[in-house]
Amino acid sequence: MTVEFEMPQTKQVVVQKFGGSSLATEELLRKVAKRVAARREQGADLVVCVSAMGDTTDELLNLAHRLSGDYSPSPRETDALISTGELVSASLMGIAIRGLGHDAISLSGRQAGIQTDETFGSARIANIEPARVLREIKRGRIVVIAGFQGLTPADDTTTLGRGASDLTAVAIAASIEADVCEIYTDVDGILTADPRLVPDARVIPQIGYEEMLEMASLGAKMNPRSIEMASVHKVPMLITSSFNPHAAGTKIGNLEDQNSNMEIRKSITSIATERSVARVTLHGIADRPGIAAAIMMPLAEAGISIDVIVQNVSSHGLTDMSFTVGQEYLQRVAEITSQNTEVGYSDIATRDGLAKVSVVGTGMTNSPGYAARMFRALADANVNIEMITTSEIRITCIVDQEHVATAARALHSEFELEAD
Repeated sequence: MTVEFEMPQTKQVVVQKFGGSSLATEELLRKVAKRVAARREQGADLVVCVSAMGDTTDELLNLAHRLSGDYSPSPRETDALISTGELVSASLMGIAIRGLGHDAISLSGRQAGIQTDETFGSARIANIEPARVLREIKRGRIVVIAGFQGLTPADDTTTLGRGASDLTAVAIAASIEADVCEIYTDVDGILTADPRLVPDARVIPQIGYEEMLEMASLGAKMNPRSIEMASVHKVPMLITSSFNPHAAGTKIGNLEDQNSNMEIRKSITSIATERSVARVTLHGIADRPGIAAAIMMPLAEAGISIDVIVQNVSSHGLTDMSFTVGQEYLQRVAEITSQNTEVGYSDIATRDGLAKVSVVGTGMTNSPGYAARMFRALADANVNIEMITTSEIRITCIVDQEHVATAARALHSEFELEAD
Protein backbone atom coordinates (compact mmCIF):
# COMPACT_ATOMS: atom_id res chain seq x y z
CA MET A 1 0.00 0.00 0.00
CA THR A 2 1.32 3.41 -0.98
CA VAL A 3 1.75 6.17 1.60
CA GLU A 4 2.10 9.56 -0.07
CA PHE A 5 1.93 11.78 3.00
CA GLU A 6 4.28 11.49 5.95
CA MET A 7 2.58 11.49 9.36
CA PRO A 8 4.49 12.96 12.33
CA GLN A 9 4.42 10.31 15.06
CA THR A 10 3.76 12.62 17.99
CA LYS A 11 0.53 10.96 19.12
CA GLN A 12 -0.84 7.47 19.20
CA VAL A 13 -2.75 6.82 15.98
CA VAL A 14 -5.79 4.62 16.58
CA VAL A 15 -8.28 3.16 14.13
CA GLN A 16 -11.64 2.27 15.70
CA LYS A 17 -14.39 0.29 14.01
CA PHE A 18 -18.01 0.16 15.20
CA GLY A 19 -20.45 -2.39 13.81
CA GLY A 20 -24.11 -2.05 12.95
CA SER A 21 -25.38 -3.34 16.28
CA SER A 22 -23.38 -0.61 18.02
CA LEU A 23 -25.04 2.06 15.85
CA ALA A 24 -28.56 0.65 15.55
CA THR A 25 -30.38 3.60 17.15
CA GLU A 26 -29.90 7.32 17.66
CA GLU A 27 -29.18 6.70 21.34
CA LEU A 28 -26.49 4.11 20.56
CA LEU A 29 -24.92 6.35 17.95
CA ARG A 30 -24.70 9.16 20.52
CA LYS A 31 -23.01 6.79 23.00
CA VAL A 32 -20.44 5.75 20.40
CA ALA A 33 -19.75 9.42 19.56
CA LYS A 34 -19.16 10.14 23.25
CA ARG A 35 -16.78 7.18 23.46
CA VAL A 36 -14.85 8.43 20.44
CA ALA A 37 -14.70 11.94 21.89
CA ALA A 38 -13.43 10.60 25.22
CA ARG A 39 -10.63 8.71 23.44
CA ARG A 40 -9.70 11.85 21.56
CA GLU A 41 -9.55 13.77 24.85
CA GLN A 42 -7.01 11.20 26.05
CA GLY A 43 -4.72 12.45 23.28
CA ALA A 44 -5.10 9.96 20.43
CA ASP A 45 -5.40 10.77 16.74
CA LEU A 46 -8.46 8.85 15.56
CA VAL A 47 -9.82 7.26 12.43
CA VAL A 48 -13.29 5.74 12.92
CA CYS A 49 -14.73 3.16 10.49
CA VAL A 50 -18.45 2.52 10.70
CA SER A 51 -20.95 -0.03 9.42
CA ALA A 52 -24.53 0.70 8.40
CA MET A 53 -26.97 1.27 11.26
CA GLY A 54 -28.70 -1.90 12.49
CA ASP A 55 -30.40 -3.87 9.70
CA THR A 56 -30.09 -1.12 7.08
CA THR A 57 -28.23 -3.30 4.56
CA ASP A 58 -30.82 -6.08 4.72
CA GLU A 59 -33.64 -3.55 4.39
CA LEU A 60 -32.05 -2.01 1.29
CA LEU A 61 -31.51 -5.44 -0.28
CA ASN A 62 -35.13 -6.44 0.37
CA LEU A 63 -36.33 -3.19 -1.19
CA ALA A 64 -34.15 -3.79 -4.27
CA HIS A 65 -35.56 -7.30 -4.74
CA ARG A 66 -39.15 -6.06 -4.40
CA LEU A 67 -38.57 -3.36 -7.03
CA SER A 68 -36.72 -5.61 -9.49
CA GLY A 69 -39.75 -7.77 -10.21
CA ASP A 70 -38.86 -10.97 -12.05
CA TYR A 71 -35.27 -9.89 -12.61
CA SER A 72 -32.36 -10.03 -10.19
CA PRO A 73 -30.96 -6.58 -9.36
CA SER A 74 -27.77 -5.67 -11.19
CA PRO A 75 -24.68 -6.32 -9.01
CA ARG A 76 -23.37 -2.86 -9.86
CA GLU A 77 -26.61 -1.13 -8.85
CA THR A 78 -26.90 -3.31 -5.77
CA ASP A 79 -23.45 -2.23 -4.58
CA ALA A 80 -24.23 1.42 -5.32
CA LEU A 81 -27.41 1.04 -3.25
CA ILE A 82 -26.20 -0.82 -0.18
CA SER A 83 -23.04 1.27 0.16
CA THR A 84 -25.29 4.19 1.11
CA GLY A 85 -25.97 2.65 4.52
CA GLU A 86 -22.38 3.22 5.61
CA LEU A 87 -22.41 6.72 4.14
CA VAL A 88 -25.39 7.59 6.34
CA SER A 89 -23.65 6.19 9.44
CA ALA A 90 -20.42 8.05 8.69
CA SER A 91 -22.18 11.37 8.14
CA LEU A 92 -24.28 11.04 11.28
CA MET A 93 -21.25 10.03 13.33
CA GLY A 94 -19.33 13.05 12.07
CA ILE A 95 -22.26 15.30 12.98
CA ALA A 96 -22.56 13.75 16.44
CA ILE A 97 -18.83 14.13 17.16
CA ARG A 98 -18.90 17.76 16.07
CA GLY A 99 -21.87 18.25 18.37
CA LEU A 100 -19.60 17.21 21.24
CA GLY A 101 -17.09 19.94 20.38
CA HIS A 102 -14.56 17.97 18.32
CA ASP A 103 -13.69 18.61 14.69
CA ALA A 104 -14.60 15.66 12.50
CA ILE A 105 -15.02 14.87 8.82
CA SER A 106 -16.75 11.92 7.15
CA LEU A 107 -15.29 10.24 4.07
CA SER A 108 -16.66 7.66 1.67
CA GLY A 109 -14.52 4.70 0.71
CA ARG A 110 -13.60 6.54 -2.49
CA GLN A 111 -12.58 9.69 -0.62
CA ALA A 112 -10.51 7.56 1.77
CA GLY A 113 -8.56 6.18 -1.22
CA ILE A 114 -9.81 2.58 -1.10
CA GLN A 115 -9.25 1.02 -4.53
CA THR A 116 -10.71 -2.38 -5.38
CA ASP A 117 -11.12 -4.83 -8.21
CA GLU A 118 -14.42 -5.07 -10.12
CA THR A 119 -16.00 -8.01 -8.27
CA PHE A 120 -19.27 -6.43 -7.21
CA GLY A 121 -20.59 -7.77 -3.91
CA SER A 122 -17.27 -9.20 -2.74
CA ALA A 123 -14.58 -6.90 -4.10
CA ARG A 124 -11.00 -7.24 -2.96
CA ILE A 125 -8.86 -4.27 -1.98
CA ALA A 126 -6.15 -3.60 -4.55
CA ASN A 127 -4.58 -0.56 -2.89
CA ILE A 128 -5.20 2.33 -0.53
CA GLU A 129 -4.00 5.87 -1.19
CA PRO A 130 -4.30 7.40 2.32
CA ALA A 131 -3.10 10.93 1.53
CA ARG A 132 -6.53 12.49 2.22
CA VAL A 133 -6.90 10.61 5.51
CA LEU A 134 -3.45 11.67 6.68
CA ARG A 135 -4.06 15.31 5.71
CA GLU A 136 -7.28 15.40 7.73
CA ILE A 137 -5.55 13.84 10.75
CA LYS A 138 -2.79 16.44 10.53
CA ARG A 139 -5.45 19.17 10.56
CA GLY A 140 -6.60 17.82 13.92
CA ARG A 141 -9.78 16.17 12.71
CA ILE A 142 -11.34 12.87 13.71
CA VAL A 143 -11.75 11.06 10.38
CA VAL A 144 -14.92 8.96 10.03
CA ILE A 145 -14.81 6.50 7.13
CA ALA A 146 -17.71 4.56 5.62
CA GLY A 147 -16.70 0.91 5.84
CA PHE A 148 -17.50 -1.96 3.48
CA GLN A 149 -16.87 -0.05 0.22
CA GLY A 150 -14.34 1.07 -2.33
CA LEU A 151 -13.94 2.21 -5.93
CA THR A 152 -12.99 0.35 -9.11
CA PRO A 153 -10.57 1.70 -11.75
CA ALA A 154 -13.72 2.58 -13.76
CA ASP A 155 -15.02 4.75 -10.88
CA ASP A 156 -17.79 2.34 -9.89
CA THR A 157 -18.64 1.78 -6.23
CA THR A 158 -18.05 -1.73 -4.93
CA THR A 159 -18.76 -3.45 -1.63
CA LEU A 160 -16.30 -5.79 0.03
CA GLY A 161 -18.70 -8.51 1.21
CA ARG A 162 -20.87 -8.88 4.28
CA GLY A 163 -19.06 -8.12 7.52
CA ALA A 164 -16.19 -6.43 5.69
CA SER A 165 -16.18 -3.15 7.60
CA ASP A 166 -13.62 -4.93 9.80
CA LEU A 167 -11.52 -5.33 6.66
CA THR A 168 -11.84 -1.61 5.88
CA ALA A 169 -10.60 -0.73 9.36
CA VAL A 170 -7.59 -3.06 9.21
CA ALA A 171 -6.68 -1.91 5.68
CA ILE A 172 -6.80 1.74 6.71
CA ALA A 173 -4.75 0.95 9.84
CA ALA A 174 -2.13 -0.78 7.69
CA SER A 175 -1.99 2.07 5.17
CA ILE A 176 -1.48 4.82 7.78
CA GLU A 177 0.70 2.62 10.03
CA ALA A 178 -1.67 3.02 13.00
CA ASP A 179 -0.54 1.88 16.42
CA VAL A 180 -3.64 -0.30 16.91
CA CYS A 181 -6.91 -1.22 15.21
CA GLU A 182 -9.76 -1.55 17.71
CA ILE A 183 -12.87 -3.49 16.68
CA TYR A 184 -15.92 -2.73 18.82
CA THR A 185 -18.71 -5.27 18.78
CA ASP A 186 -21.56 -6.69 20.89
CA VAL A 187 -19.37 -9.10 22.92
CA ASP A 188 -16.58 -8.48 25.43
CA GLY A 189 -13.93 -10.08 23.23
CA ILE A 190 -13.08 -13.36 21.52
CA LEU A 191 -14.44 -16.19 23.67
CA THR A 192 -13.13 -19.70 24.29
CA ALA A 193 -16.43 -21.06 22.91
CA ASP A 194 -19.89 -19.95 21.86
CA PRO A 195 -21.50 -18.86 25.16
CA ARG A 196 -24.90 -20.01 23.89
CA LEU A 197 -23.51 -23.55 23.88
CA VAL A 198 -20.95 -23.32 26.69
CA PRO A 199 -22.15 -21.12 29.58
CA ASP A 200 -18.70 -20.94 31.23
CA ALA A 201 -16.92 -19.70 28.09
CA ARG A 202 -14.56 -16.82 28.91
CA VAL A 203 -12.77 -14.04 27.07
CA ILE A 204 -9.35 -14.94 25.65
CA PRO A 205 -6.94 -12.17 26.78
CA GLN A 206 -4.57 -12.52 23.81
CA ILE A 207 -4.30 -14.67 20.73
CA GLY A 208 -2.02 -14.97 17.72
CA TYR A 209 -2.99 -14.16 14.15
CA GLU A 210 -2.77 -17.81 13.07
CA GLU A 211 -5.14 -19.09 15.74
CA MET A 212 -7.53 -16.18 15.21
CA LEU A 213 -7.61 -16.83 11.46
CA GLU A 214 -8.56 -20.46 12.08
CA MET A 215 -11.29 -19.39 14.50
CA ALA A 216 -12.63 -16.75 12.11
CA SER A 217 -12.73 -19.29 9.30
CA LEU A 218 -14.70 -21.59 11.61
CA GLY A 219 -17.34 -18.97 12.41
CA ALA A 220 -15.91 -16.78 15.19
CA LYS A 221 -17.14 -13.16 15.25
CA MET A 222 -14.45 -11.78 12.93
CA ASN A 223 -14.08 -11.43 9.19
CA PRO A 224 -11.33 -13.89 8.11
CA ARG A 225 -10.05 -11.46 5.46
CA SER A 226 -9.48 -8.80 8.11
CA ILE A 227 -7.38 -11.19 10.21
CA GLU A 228 -5.38 -12.27 7.16
CA MET A 229 -4.66 -8.63 6.28
CA ALA A 230 -3.72 -7.81 9.87
CA SER A 231 -1.31 -10.74 9.88
CA VAL A 232 0.34 -9.76 6.59
CA HIS A 233 0.78 -6.11 7.58
CA LYS A 234 1.43 -6.78 11.31
CA VAL A 235 -1.46 -4.62 12.49
CA PRO A 236 -2.06 -5.05 16.26
CA MET A 237 -5.77 -5.49 16.99
CA LEU A 238 -8.07 -5.25 19.98
CA ILE A 239 -11.53 -6.86 19.92
CA THR A 240 -13.77 -5.46 22.66
CA SER A 241 -17.29 -4.40 23.57
CA SER A 242 -19.17 -1.31 22.44
CA PHE A 243 -21.55 -1.67 25.37
CA ASN A 244 -19.27 -2.65 28.27
CA PRO A 245 -16.67 0.07 28.90
CA HIS A 246 -14.94 -2.15 31.49
CA ALA A 247 -14.29 -5.04 29.06
CA ALA A 248 -10.55 -5.68 28.63
CA GLY A 249 -11.14 -7.36 25.27
CA THR A 250 -8.87 -9.67 23.28
CA LYS A 251 -5.52 -8.57 21.85
CA ILE A 252 -4.59 -10.10 18.49
CA GLY A 253 -1.00 -10.02 17.30
CA ASN A 254 2.29 -11.88 17.25
CA LEU A 255 2.39 -13.90 20.46
CA GLU A 256 6.17 -13.69 20.54
CA ASP A 257 5.74 -9.94 20.95
CA GLN A 258 3.43 -10.44 23.92
CA ASN A 259 4.13 -11.59 27.46
CA SER A 260 3.92 -15.35 26.95
CA ASN A 261 5.60 -17.93 29.15
CA MET A 262 7.72 -19.44 26.39
CA GLU A 263 6.34 -22.98 25.79
CA ILE A 264 4.48 -23.24 29.10
CA ARG A 265 1.03 -22.11 28.10
CA LYS A 266 -2.30 -23.62 27.19
CA SER A 267 -2.04 -25.62 24.00
CA ILE A 268 -5.75 -25.33 23.18
CA THR A 269 -7.09 -21.79 22.85
CA SER A 270 -10.72 -22.31 21.92
CA ILE A 271 -13.54 -24.58 20.82
CA ALA A 272 -15.09 -23.46 17.53
CA THR A 273 -18.46 -24.66 16.26
CA GLU A 274 -20.42 -24.25 13.06
CA ARG A 275 -23.93 -25.51 12.35
CA SER A 276 -25.78 -26.15 9.08
CA VAL A 277 -23.19 -28.43 7.49
CA ALA A 278 -24.08 -31.00 4.84
CA ARG A 279 -22.19 -34.01 3.50
CA VAL A 280 -22.06 -35.35 -0.05
CA THR A 281 -20.70 -38.85 -0.76
CA LEU A 282 -19.94 -40.26 -4.20
CA HIS A 283 -19.68 -44.07 -4.24
CA GLY A 284 -17.84 -46.10 -6.83
CA ILE A 285 -15.85 -43.46 -8.68
CA ALA A 286 -12.75 -44.35 -10.70
CA ASP A 287 -9.48 -44.24 -8.78
CA ARG A 288 -7.44 -42.33 -11.37
CA PRO A 289 -5.44 -39.09 -11.61
CA GLY A 290 -7.62 -36.04 -12.13
CA ILE A 291 -10.84 -37.44 -10.72
CA ALA A 292 -10.83 -35.13 -7.69
CA ALA A 293 -10.28 -32.09 -9.93
CA ALA A 294 -13.10 -33.22 -12.21
CA ILE A 295 -15.46 -33.35 -9.22
CA MET A 296 -14.39 -30.08 -7.61
CA MET A 297 -13.87 -27.74 -10.58
CA PRO A 298 -17.57 -27.34 -11.52
CA LEU A 299 -18.37 -26.60 -7.87
CA ALA A 300 -15.59 -24.00 -7.68
CA GLU A 301 -16.84 -22.37 -10.88
CA ALA A 302 -20.29 -22.12 -9.25
CA GLY A 303 -18.76 -20.30 -6.27
CA ILE A 304 -19.34 -23.17 -3.83
CA SER A 305 -16.69 -23.69 -1.14
CA ILE A 306 -15.80 -27.25 -0.17
CA ASP A 307 -14.57 -27.97 3.31
CA VAL A 308 -13.75 -31.41 4.73
CA ILE A 309 -12.75 -33.98 2.09
CA VAL A 310 -12.27 -37.70 2.77
CA GLN A 311 -11.41 -40.28 0.10
CA ASN A 312 -11.27 -44.03 0.70
CA VAL A 313 -10.02 -46.58 -1.85
CA SER A 314 -12.46 -49.46 -2.19
CA SER A 315 -12.20 -52.69 -4.14
CA HIS A 316 -11.65 -53.19 -7.88
CA GLY A 317 -9.95 -49.84 -8.44
CA LEU A 318 -12.92 -47.79 -7.32
CA THR A 319 -13.05 -45.24 -4.55
CA ASP A 320 -15.57 -43.34 -2.43
CA MET A 321 -15.25 -39.60 -1.81
CA SER A 322 -17.08 -37.55 0.80
CA PHE A 323 -16.97 -33.78 1.27
CA THR A 324 -18.87 -31.16 3.23
CA VAL A 325 -20.53 -27.93 2.14
CA GLY A 326 -22.74 -25.34 3.74
CA GLN A 327 -26.23 -26.79 4.04
CA GLU A 328 -27.67 -23.98 1.90
CA TYR A 329 -25.59 -25.25 -1.06
CA LEU A 330 -26.56 -28.92 -0.80
CA GLN A 331 -29.26 -28.99 -3.47
CA ARG A 332 -27.13 -27.01 -5.91
CA VAL A 333 -24.15 -29.30 -5.31
CA ALA A 334 -26.28 -32.37 -5.97
CA GLU A 335 -27.58 -30.84 -9.22
CA ILE A 336 -24.12 -29.85 -10.49
CA THR A 337 -22.58 -33.20 -9.58
CA SER A 338 -25.37 -35.24 -11.17
CA GLN A 339 -24.89 -33.29 -14.42
CA ASN A 340 -21.11 -33.74 -14.41
CA THR A 341 -20.40 -36.04 -17.37
CA GLU A 342 -16.65 -36.26 -16.58
CA VAL A 343 -17.28 -38.26 -13.42
CA GLY A 344 -18.89 -41.66 -13.26
CA TYR A 345 -20.17 -43.04 -9.98
CA SER A 346 -22.51 -45.76 -8.79
CA ASP A 347 -24.41 -43.71 -6.25
CA ILE A 348 -24.59 -40.27 -4.64
CA ALA A 349 -25.67 -39.91 -1.02
CA THR A 350 -26.34 -36.66 0.83
CA ARG A 351 -26.98 -35.79 4.44
CA ASP A 352 -27.80 -32.48 6.10
CA GLY A 353 -28.21 -31.58 9.77
CA LEU A 354 -24.50 -31.87 10.58
CA ALA A 355 -22.15 -29.52 12.42
CA LYS A 356 -18.43 -28.90 12.88
CA VAL A 357 -16.74 -28.83 16.26
CA SER A 358 -13.05 -27.94 16.37
CA VAL A 359 -10.27 -27.52 18.89
CA VAL A 360 -7.84 -24.73 17.96
CA GLY A 361 -4.41 -24.00 19.38
CA THR A 362 -0.83 -23.47 18.25
CA GLY A 363 0.38 -25.56 21.17
CA MET A 364 -0.73 -28.73 19.37
CA THR A 365 1.95 -28.38 16.72
CA ASN A 366 4.72 -30.25 18.54
CA SER A 367 2.75 -31.95 21.30
CA PRO A 368 1.20 -35.42 20.93
CA GLY A 369 -2.07 -36.68 22.37
CA TYR A 370 -4.55 -33.92 21.62
CA ALA A 371 -6.46 -35.84 18.96
CA ALA A 372 -6.76 -38.84 21.30
CA ARG A 373 -8.05 -36.62 24.13
CA MET A 374 -10.56 -34.98 21.81
CA PHE A 375 -11.89 -38.28 20.50
CA ARG A 376 -12.11 -39.78 24.00
CA ALA A 377 -13.97 -36.75 25.35
CA LEU A 378 -16.51 -36.99 22.52
CA ALA A 379 -16.89 -40.73 23.05
CA ASP A 380 -17.47 -40.25 26.78
CA ALA A 381 -20.16 -37.69 25.91
CA ASN A 382 -21.75 -40.23 23.53
CA VAL A 383 -21.11 -38.03 20.47
CA ASN A 384 -20.44 -39.96 17.26
CA ILE A 385 -17.81 -38.62 14.85
CA GLU A 386 -18.85 -38.61 11.18
CA MET A 387 -15.68 -37.17 9.61
CA ILE A 388 -12.32 -35.79 10.77
CA THR A 389 -9.96 -33.21 9.32
CA THR A 390 -6.85 -31.56 10.74
CA SER A 391 -4.36 -28.75 10.24
CA GLU A 392 -1.22 -27.95 12.24
CA ILE A 393 -3.24 -26.00 14.79
CA ARG A 394 -6.76 -27.41 14.43
CA ILE A 395 -8.66 -30.68 14.70
CA THR A 396 -12.21 -30.66 13.33
CA CYS A 397 -14.86 -33.33 13.74
CA ILE A 398 -18.15 -33.49 11.87
CA VAL A 399 -20.96 -34.50 14.24
CA ASP A 400 -24.74 -34.56 14.28
CA GLN A 401 -26.02 -31.02 14.72
CA GLU A 402 -28.22 -32.12 17.62
CA HIS A 403 -25.08 -33.03 19.57
CA VAL A 404 -22.96 -29.94 18.87
CA ALA A 405 -23.68 -28.29 22.24
CA THR A 406 -22.84 -31.50 24.11
CA ALA A 407 -19.63 -31.83 22.09
CA ALA A 408 -18.59 -28.23 22.69
CA ARG A 409 -19.16 -28.47 26.46
CA ALA A 410 -17.31 -31.79 26.69
CA LEU A 411 -14.26 -30.42 24.86
CA HIS A 412 -14.29 -27.10 26.72
CA SER A 413 -14.17 -29.06 29.98
CA GLU A 414 -11.61 -31.62 28.76
CA PHE A 415 -9.11 -28.89 27.89
CA GLU A 416 -9.96 -26.78 30.98
CA LEU A 417 -10.72 -23.64 29.00
CA GLU A 418 -12.94 -22.28 31.75
CA ALA A 419 -9.83 -21.64 33.85
CA ASP A 420 -7.47 -18.68 33.36
